[in-house]
Amino acid sequence: MPFDKKVFAAALDKNALPGSSAKCATFVRTPLQAAGIDTTDHPVPAKDYGSYLLNWGFVKIPAENYIPQQGDIVVIQPSALAGKGHLSKYGHIAGFDGTDWVSDFVQIDMWGGPYRNDGLSYQVYRSL
Repeated sequence: MPFDKKVFAAALDKNALPGSSAKCATFVRTPLQAAGIDTTDHPVPAKDYGSYLLNWGFVKIPAENYIPQQGDIVVIQPSALAGKGHLSKYGHIAGFDGTDWVSDFVQIDMWGGPYRNDGLSYQVYRSL
């Protein structure tokens, strides 16, 4: 079964909490599974989802002139300050539902709160 962007988006929205639970990878993995991706061998840390998504036929989308599309997934790497304060050593992951970026909650933008820092390494993935 191919990746279904609409099912992914609906599952992201259905599962979203009022605020962060620090379980973004779980809250993106479950919609991936609902949308047709076998998540049996999924990575645990959000930061490790890039190669996993590539193995499922997603492609890297260049950051230059990027316009989000339903079903896009951003993987954000941890910062040098990871493990201190509110930044996770596991990075962050979120999906775009067509209107909002959603991880374990509906975010105000792609960054998901504490990750909204210049210089963090990230990559957007898209299923074609």
